[in-house]
Amino acid sequence: MAKGKVETFIGFSIKSGKISLGSGAISTLRGGVYLLIMDGGSAKNSVRLALKFRRRFNCPLIVCKSGFEDAVNKPGCKIAAIKDKGFAKAILESIDGNYELYAEGGE
Repeated sequence: MAKGKVETFIGFSIKSGKISLGSGAISTLRGGVYLLIMDGGSAKNSVRLALKFRRRFNCPLIVCKSGFEDAVNKPGCKIAAIKDKGFAKAILESIDGNYELYAEGGE
């Protein structure tokens, strides 16, 4: 399967250390989150937790319809936080058919 632009930017954020993977890692963050990405196959409690993080960080939340674990290269991962404003903006501008905006961030 060919990588899309969103997956490429996620890969860049992984290489540069500008991403936190998993709800445990995200829950320790105090700020500096510009985008949340959630697996579309997440359970109801995971969705509720993602919305809680979205409110805490006041950032957009997008949903990956398929291949999220492959995109972040971490089996079992259901949520990721992008901690770089440039990567977050690039991902939001590159949303394709596999991703959809679930909730916008307020400013």
